[in-house]
Amino acid sequence: MIARTRLISAIALGALLAGCKSTGDIVVDDGVGISAVRSQCAAVGIPQNTGDVTTFRVPGDTTANNIDVVAAMTNVRSQCNDTGAKVFTNVSFNVQGRRTDTRGARTVTLPFYVVVLRGGKAVISKRVGQVSLVFSDGQDRASATGQGGAYVDKAEATLPQDIRERITRKRRAGQEDAAIDPLAQPDVKAAIARATFDVLVGFQLSQDQLTYNATR
Repeated sequence: MIARTRLISAIALGALLAGCKSTGDIVVDDGVGISAVRSQCAAVGIPQNTGDVTTFRVPGDTTANNIDVVAAMTNVRSQCNDTGAKVFTNVSFNVQGRRTDTRGARTVTLPFYVVVLRGGKAVISKRVGQVSLVFSDGQDRASATGQGGAYVDKAEATLPQDIRERITRKRRAGQEDAAIDPLAQPDVKAAIARATFDVLVGFQLSQDQLTYNATR
């Protein structure tokens, strides 16, 4: 298992997530005031450098001729249930794998993680699962489907009412604070960060595998 500091390091390398935040964003409404349309559902994505994994036949030799199996995580999907006190996010994904030696049937099991991240940096929880690629004799490719889940406290993912009112209050030209962007105010930014959660999924990599992905 990767230590928490190593996981955060991997996430820092990949600040751009392979997911989207459509209804979870805060958007400008007709240029007058701001309409909060964010939901308690977490955004889902894959941190850079953890969406694929390469294994080698001989440890320590990372040359192309020594590659054993290459696998990539694709088609990440999520379903959110926010009807209870806990918001549950179910994450599913596909794994596409390729091996260099096609002799014999073989099963390759790969570990993956599901992490809940708060405010873009604080790891709230982490779970590790496994997904298996089953190669038939003579075949160099295999695919599999994996899934995991994560819970977030609904109250923690909800903006305080006073912050919501400051964000959504309509402002008229000439008012003292008409030109002030509430989203730029430090306490508002901090409150939004505290209520923002991401669910991240990726392969559970060793430090050597992380380094290989980051430097190849």
